Amino acid sequence: MTDYKQIITIEPGKRGGKPCIRGMRITVSDILGWLASGMTVQEILADFDELTETDIYAALSYAADRENRIYQVSQ
Repeated sequence: MTDYKQIITIEPGKRGGKPCIRGMRITVSDILGWLASGMTVQEILADFDELTETDIYAALSYAADRENRIYQVSQ
């Protein structure tokens, strides 16, 4: 899994405090939505040249880690 802790940032005044990629206005949710809609990693990178493949995998790692924490708390 990609270590997302240096890539995912949360700033209260940016995008409503949602987790973003490297302080940009692109959120983890944006990336997950693009992937869920069928875009490939390469298509995302072509459309958003400021992103890297590592950024996309960091978003996935962040989401997986968050899901695991939510699941463990609810048990």
